[in-house]
Amino acid sequence: MKYSIVLILSLVALCFCASQSAPACSVADGGKRYQCPMKCEGAKTYDAPGTCPVCKMDLQEVKLTPEADRATPADDDTVKAVGAMMNVMHKGELFGTIDLDTISRREHLYGLGPVEYLLGEITIIDGSAYVSRVVSPTEMKVVESYKVKAPFFVYAHVDRWKEVAVPEDVTTASQLEKYLDTIQKDELRPFAFKVSGTVKNASIHVVNLPKGTKVASPEDAHLGEQKYTLRDRDVDLVGFFSRMHKGVFTHHDTYVHMHLMTADKKMMGHPDEVEFVKGKIRLFLSER
Repeated sequence: MKYSIVLILSLVALCFCASQSAPACSVADGGKRYQCPMKCEGAKTYDAPGTCPVCKMDLQEVKLTPEADRATPADDDTVKAVGAMMNVMHKGELFGTIDLDTISRREHLYGLGPVEYLLGEITIIDGSAYVSRVVSPTEMKVVESYKVKAPFFVYAHVDRWKEVAVPEDVTTASQLEKYLDTIQKDELRPFAFKVSGTVKNASIHVVNLPKGTKVASPEDAHLGEQKYTLRDRDVDLVGFFSRMHKGVFTHHDTYVHMHLMTADKKMMGHPDEVEFVKGKIRLFLSER
């Protein structure tokens, strides 16, 4: 009995020392870990290959080196997502998962998402962050500020854009999505795009969830939202396209998530319907 106890204690000590002296993945020896390419869970990594529990993409191998935390290169246009739309819509996780004020590199930054607790919309255009909130059925307030949190957010740094010709018969948001799907059929990664033009008619909404509302479905999440109508206005749209992120940063029935802002920056929200004036639409894709 005495010898058994000594043997067990010796084995425990040996295992402990081994774990302390020879870690499986250390920064010093350049050990490998795996991470979601979309960074759905922030900086979280895994010790084995697999799929992201949020977006279901294959985890990518990353090296843990002392240089791993260096700033993202200025020419990296990788689309990043924090939080997930499905968690807001179906689980009622309305709290902020990202504080925009913590994004250190803002030059050429583009992004979009809702304000935490679904009390407004956020759009970042070329490094400037705008927040829209409902004032009344006919009025909204748009302010420029990074001091805001979002329950889910998608963003990318894009310093080079390429303009793509748009056929004259592409004048609506749904036609634009189909056109993007066609011209980028070989592009597997999510990408950012932007549009400038004149809308003949457009309807946008700003989320404005009544305080205390419990959210368990998309219908719940849109309670209180306010719609606004635009006619003959110059606008800019920021959008993100992905075939693999339904429920993460796009709705279940679309490949795109877009926000629209008027050129005078007095109105901004999620477009429900958009009809551009023919010949008055310019499309830009992030250049890789």
